[in-house]
Amino acid sequence: MKKGYVQVYTGDGKGKTTAALGLGLRAVGWGLKVVMFQFLKGALSGELISTLLLEGRFKIIRLAETRKFFDLMVEAEKAELKTMLKTELKQVEEVLTDGYYDILILDEVMAALHGGLLTLEEILTLIDQKPTSMELILTGRAAPPEIIARADLVTEMRSLKHYMDKGVPARVGIEK
Repeated sequence: MKKGYVQVYTGDGKGKTTAALGLGLRAVGWGLKVVMFQFLKGALSGELISTLLLEGRFKIIRLAETRKFFDLMVEAEKAELKTMLKTELKQVEEVLTDGYYDILILDEVMAALHGGLLTLEEILTLIDQKPTSMELILTGRAAPPEIIARADLVTEMRSLKHYMDKGVPARVGIEK
């Protein structure tokens, strides 16, 4: 890829991760290599299983992996997660410098920001380190204006209606 851009998928609606995964799947179809770093996720998901079938062309790595909702954690657990993430973030920096991947997805990076696990400056630095030829996608609710300003494309997912509001839990193969 000659020129890669910065894309942001944000908003309170469903589909931010799904859009990033769809872009990644399309890219793999054209021979590009994709890595997705998922922040604050820990449950088994369909995308983890699917990427195993793509023979190394689409890789998912979990950072600050947890099975517990962040809002339900006590301060000590949050502090431990933050320490773990600072070490794990080196993997993202390596991807930005090694040139192997064409597309880098930082899934739920805004959740890591809003949870105090990453600073805005750290995320802006990652954006600034993006090689010219790499596409960078950031997902998560409430993208700050500074990130939106650095992006080339911003899509806001807005929920108009959702069956989960009626008590339907996340379904295997659809939401997880």
